[in-house]
Parts: sequence; C-alpha cells; structure tokens
Amino acid sequence: MPKQEAPLLQLQDYLPEGSFDEVLYYLQHYKVHLTISRKRQSILGDYRHAHSDKNHRISVNGNLNKYSFLITLLHELAHLFTYEKYGHRVQAHGREWKDEFGKILAKFLLKKIFPPDIQKALLGTLQNPAASSCGDEKLLRVLHNYDEKPAGVHLVEQLPSGALFVIKGGRIFKKGEKIRKRFKCMEVKTGKLYLFSGMYEVQVISA
Repeated sequence: MPKQEAPLLQLQDYLPEGSFDEVLYYLQHYKVHLTISRKRQSILGDYRHAHSDKNHRISVNGNLNKYSFLITLLHELAHLFTYEKYGHRVQAHGREWKDEFGKILAKFLLKKIFPPDIQKALLGTLQNPAASSCGDEKLLRVLHNYDEKPAGVHLVEQLPSGALFVIKGGRIFKKGEKIRKRFKCMEVKTGKLYLFSGMYEVQVISA
C-alpha cells in the first residue's frame, strides 16, 4: 500500500527534536488523520478537508529528512487552518493561506528547532511562502544538505556541462546550458531537448 497511518508516538521518529509536542497538539485538537506516504515525485505532502464522517486528512512523504518533514507538515496544517476559517471561499495558496503558514512557521522558528542555515532560509519565506512544498528552490537547496545521499545521486545543477545522467524510468540525458532557472538537457536516444530544474535528483553515469 502506498500509505500507512502514522501512530502518533512513532511520529517522533520523523520530526526534529523539540517539535513533537506542538505538532501532537494540532493533530489531536483538529482530529487529523495523518498518513506517511512513499516518495512522490510531484508533491511532498497533501491535505484533504473534513467532510461527512471523515476527519481532516494530511499525508507527508516518509522519505523526507526531519526538517523537510516538519516544514511540509506545517504547510499542510496551514491549509487546514485556512479551511477552518474560510472554507472554499479563498484560493488554495492565496493571501489567507500564506498568512496562516507564516504564523505557524514563525511559532516553530521561535523554538530554534532548525539549524542556522535552514532558519535563515525560512525567515526569507515568511512574507511570501511558495505555493508548492517543492517551489522554494533556495529552501530546497539548504534542506538537501540534510538528506541521505545514495551513491551516484546528484542534483542537476551540481553536474558539469556535458555530463550524462539517468532519471527514473531509465531515460538518459546530456546536460546542456542554463536557460534562466532551468537546464536544457538532451535525451540521448531521441535528441529531444528538455528543461530540468537544477534541484532535480539524477543518477550520474560515469564516463
């Protein structure tokens, strides 16, 4: 199964020290059904509002490092707070959500839970948080430093021009020039060009 319900005491294993009690309060107060998901490429977390006989539901990818996990969970809790106040009357990542995310993020920043580099990056997001958990590249770049790194896996931006790499599914690409914020890469088999985020994780092919 792609998801499994997270026993609340085991949730401590996914969170940085000093954050569990506060997180537990929110989950219990709002009766949140929390699930831990396997790695998903396009999203880090997800929120579904309460309806009929179902509670609020939040899922977070279980492969995230502890700081990424907490930030993603706060991102989704902010959706819950926004729904509780406004229902469907506001945009999913509009001003109201940004206000709620900024407020809960500020609470956790005051606890000094995050290392200095993550703390600094988060302070830069308070005024205008990214709509997607994957959308703030400066923050993702800092958080990446705390990930477990399998051998041979690198970010596209870390590779030299002309390097060959393979993505999930086995397709092989050659890294090319940077176009604004993305890299133009050629698929070796077809010669077609694709744009990759510099933060995309790939497996390097040795020469």
